[in-house]
Amino acid sequence: MNIIRKIGMLLGITLWATVTLGVGQESDARAAEKQFQAWLAAFNGGDRAVLQEFLRKNSPDRVEDVDGLLRFREMTGGFEFKKTEENAPTRYVALLKEKDSDTFVRATVEVEETEPYKIKSVQVLMTPPTPEFQIVPMREQDVIVAVKKLAAERAASDKFSGAVAISKDGETIFQQAYGLADRDKKIPNTLQTRFRMGSMNKMFTATAILQLAQAGKLKLTDPMVKYLPNYPNKDVAAKVTIHHLLTHTGGTGDIFGPEFDERRLDLKSLRDYVKLYGQRGLQFDPGSKWEYSNYGFLLLGVIVESASGQGYYEYVQEHVFMPAGMSLSGSLPEDQAVPGRSTGYMKSEGSRDWKSNTETLPYRGTSAGGGYTTVGDLLKFANALSAYKLLDKKHTELLTTGHVDTPMGSRYAYGFMDNLHERTRWIGHGGGAPGMNGDLRIFPESGYVVAVLSNLDPPAAESIATYVSNRLPEK
Repeated sequence: MNIIRKIGMLLGITLWATVTLGVGQESDARAAEKQFQAWLAAFNGGDRAVLQEFLRKNSPDRVEDVDGLLRFREMTGGFEFKKTEENAPTRYVALLKEKDSDTFVRATVEVEETEPYKIKSVQVLMTPPTPEFQIVPMREQDVIVAVKKLAAERAASDKFSGAVAISKDGETIFQQAYGLADRDKKIPNTLQTRFRMGSMNKMFTATAILQLAQAGKLKLTDPMVKYLPNYPNKDVAAKVTIHHLLTHTGGTGDIFGPEFDERRLDLKSLRDYVKLYGQRGLQFDPGSKWEYSNYGFLLLGVIVESASGQGYYEYVQEHVFMPAGMSLSGSLPEDQAVPGRSTGYMKSEGSRDWKSNTETLPYRGTSAGGGYTTVGDLLKFANALSAYKLLDKKHTELLTTGHVDTPMGSRYAYGFMDNLHERTRWIGHGGGAPGMNGDLRIFPESGYVVAVLSNLDPPAAESIATYVSNRLPEK
């Protein structure tokens, strides 16, 4: 799943504040509603010049937000109005649906009490659909027809490029590739195309940690210092446990930002990241809150190396990929040729044109994310996990059962999301970065598995995975 996007929407995005929309100078009991309608029209229009002029006239100090707003609109396709939930003179709340996905949001507009009723804030929060808008499950064959149509339409409109696969009880019932793996050379995507998977790699890292726990080579309650005795920040190493790292509750922060951008090609091993970030302190007391931490999962990769005596990449290849039969998955450096590895394409802020994401890629994927796989290999991973080929039943359940609540409304297990959607539970993980997006969803009760990968920006794959998930039979 694209976690950063969902957190941002859930916590609320203040699109702009103190914006005069010209409702009129007279007292108006519908002022907030009119302001909402004006905002929605400006946002949905998607015209940069119009939106920039709108902001220039109504909120000069927020003109720089225009590119961010347009990118948000690109991700969502704009919003469809569904219904009014609250209509007061200074507050208006509406239920909306993203045009390009099944995602529902609640938009809240707050305005000042007196004319000209300036907007104080606009917030957009993810929310489950209300009962009248819930999607009814389909028959299996109808889901396949529907996803074939949706993926083809998205590919034709240049909103999807990648591959989709669905299995039932270990048997593949649908798989198809769309779009181009290389736009310059006109190479099409196939079912053997290898897509960069971003944070989906966290599932493999967590599986490796649980394997080592099952073998008695580590304990999940152990502090980092037991396996990283020379870690630069002694306080962090003493307080943060493996459980904290696995659940994003360690307070260890992220790795992406100016330092990474400047050094990305110099960071060639997991321990290079530790040298760069290891002096940092904690962002909060371990166990006190949930906050997504790529650095935490990078540290888990170093712990795999320490506890197993193998390099991280070699361990995952030997103990996860090979037993699962994932022959097309790996994590070779970006400067090495990998047959069938697709080129990722991203859109820069304010641009409608796709360009290669090469300038954003690290030297090599890490235990926090990166590497490459295929939709077929993801199905094999799900099948191996479900058949207890990678872990025994006890440790498989420990790996995939939610341990902490997240702001998205789901629970985080160990490198897996544990998501209860209405009456249906699925486990898995998504991944997203410029020019890459993927999603794996395993439905333990019905036996379905959905795998989608794309070489375009999020939410190209995630939106299709959600569409399928919402329509699959419950049994």
